[in-house]
Amino acid sequence: MIPHLLLVAISGFLLIRAANWLVRGVGIMAEYLAWKEFVVAFFVMAIGASLPNLFIGFSSIAHGIPELSFGDILGNSVADLTLVAAIAALFMGKFSTKGKTVQTSSLITAAIALLPLLLIADGVLSRGDGMVLILLFIAYASWMISRRHAHGQIFEKTAQGPPAREFKKFLKGFAMILGGGTILFFSAEGIVRAAEFFAAELHLPVMLLGILGLGLGSALPELYFAVAAAKAGKYWVVLGEITGSIIILNTLVLGIVAILQPITLGDPAHFTAARVFMIIAALFFLMFVRSGKMVTKKEALWLISLYLLFFLAELYTKAWCQPSTPLCLT
Repeated sequence: MIPHLLLVAISGFLLIRAANWLVRGVGIMAEYLAWKEFVVAFFVMAIGASLPNLFIGFSSIAHGIPELSFGDILGNSVADLTLVAAIAALFMGKFSTKGKTVQTSSLITAAIALLPLLLIADGVLSRGDGMVLILLFIAYASWMISRRHAHGQIFEKTAQGPPAREFKKFLKGFAMILGGGTILFFSAEGIVRAAEFFAAELHLPVMLLGILGLGLGSALPELYFAVAAAKAGKYWVVLGEITGSIIILNTLVLGIVAILQPITLGDPAHFTAARVFMIIAALFFLMFVRSGKMVTKKEALWLISLYLLFFLAELYTKAWCQPSTPLCLT
């Protein structure tokens, strides 16, 4: 028990350090490339933060339980739309969501977050469904690249030096992102392993582990990154990372898993609460982002309350309950 508690503590510390490196690195690269913070965060931060989910998917396939990956992505998406967005807003007081790219992306994000629920309504996320999801990712990524200079804030340009010095700064930023991303992956893996251990000790069902345990654990890199970016006042980075993470998880990562092994759900009751709260979270996130073009502290508290209700609803779901599950609320 104690070694796993230490693992959580060490992994949490490394997550914070890695998030700081990533924020600094993305700033250097965005300055050199003159790309918008929002777009760079989408491609660099969101993809990096999604790597733990991808490896969870590979591991679940290897063990013949790809539905665990689906639960992980579903739980992570709910956490992104509620906890991550809310805590970033609380650290910043409020953050602006102005800009055509942000507003359009928020609408696409909400739609894509709900798409896997529609595709798996027949009980199976097939290889064909996986191809559809990957094609959607390619289409959205192409749109983001085409609009990299259109909207959003560019990182403030510092005094420009000789080209060689500027390129060295670019390489430094890239190295910070690469190193931070590597630490992010291994520290997130440590938290996930610890979560698996505690779930086994508490006799929690594997699917509940996916939605709540792995879903929340794999969202921690995005949470720490959002806090670090919020402290630096880079709200474009926060929004780019949140929307990018949700889109990448629900298209690219889930699509790869479904192509490698179709995902078949067992008892539909296992996902009832999660599906309902995924819909509510997507609608609340979209409403808060588009109303007033900012997310306020009051709205952040609503999002946190929504996640707590989601957590309790999952524990209260009778379909999870087993005689050996001491945390079940029924």
